Formats: sequence, structure tokens, C-alpha cells
Amino acid sequence: MKLFVKSVCIAFVLTVLYSVIPFQAECTDISNEVFRLHILASSDSDYDQNVKLSVRDKVLEYTESLFQNAKSKEDAEQVISQNLPAITEVAQNEVYRNGSNDKVKAEITNMYFTTRHYDSYTLPSGMYDALRITIGEGKGHNWWCVMYPSLCIYSEENRDEKAKEVFDDAQYDIVKNEKYEYKFKIVEIFEKCSNFLSTVL
Repeated sequence: MKLFVKSVCIAFVLTVLYSVIPFQAECTDISNEVFRLHILASSDSDYDQNVKLSVRDKVLEYTESLFQNAKSKEDAEQVISQNLPAITEVAQNEVYRNGSNDKVKAEITNMYFTTRHYDSYTLPSGMYDALRITIGEGKGHNWWCVMYPSLCIYSEENRDEKAKEVFDDAQYDIVKNEKYEYKFKIVEIFEKCSNFLSTVL
């Protein structure tokens, strides 16, 4: 009886793995097509959180036109890289305008994101390239969105149009369909285990 139970458990685990591996590969492809924005507030005080949102608005306003000719994530990342000093200045001036003396640091980084929901989109966990803006101590709650394809600023209809320009049909189905929620959780566990093993081995 114990052998039967073990066999059933092993079969179940293998079935889950075989169903998730192709899904995980699609999730990796999605992360390779996306450039994100990540803003860290100095603290969780109401004041610092409001400064963060004010910086968000100014940075999105400034960068909106920069992506008009971007045809790929690489194009978007290059545009941000070329304009990084100007973006830093925009963010810093907005911090000063709000009466804070916190310093702003803006950088392009490759960082791990857990599964994140944004309006009607779900971005799977994984390593993503991102513009990270840190205000002051950077110890407050963060704000994130997708800069490319531009899902931060457009209406639902236009966001869908932008997403379809970047994602293939399978990828678009994944980011728009809630039926994959359990697979997102499994992929996230897999990603966390992989990241942990990479740090200890």
C-alpha cells in the first residue's frame, strides 16, 4: 500500500513538472521581452509614499515620448540608458519640489520580481531588466509597472494593443488569463528554489 501511495505521489509530481516546464519556458520568454520600472520610497510614511507617487508621475510623463520609436525591449533599454542622467534629474527635481532633500539614484538593473498583478495583466515571477529609482533610504514600499511594452500609462484598449505588438499569442494568453494562477505559483516556487541554489552552490 505504501509503495502504491509513493508511486501515485511520484506520478503526480512528474505530471505537474511536465505540464509546468513548457509554461516556465514561456514565462522566461516573457521576462526577456519586458522592461520594467521599479521605484523605491525612502520610507513607509505617508509623506515619503506620496513623494514616490509624485516621482512616478513625472518619470512616466518624461519617458512616454522616449518609447515611441522603440521596437524591442533592447531599444527601450538603450533609450533609458542614454537618458539616465536626465531621468535622474527629473526625479530629483520632483523630490525637491515636494520639500524633501532625499537623494535619488536611478539605474538599470536585472532583478528578481515575484508574480505581480497589474490591472488585467499578470507578470510571472523571474529576472527582469528594469529602471530602478531609489529615493533616499529606499526602505519604503515600492511601486512597479511595465515600461515596455508601455502598460503604465495607456487605457485598457491601448495597453492590449501595445502588448499584442510585443507578445506572441501564447505569451499574451498567459499574461491576460487568470486560469494560469496555480502555474504562476509553481513557477514562482521553482524560481525561488533556483535562485537559492545559485547563491549556495
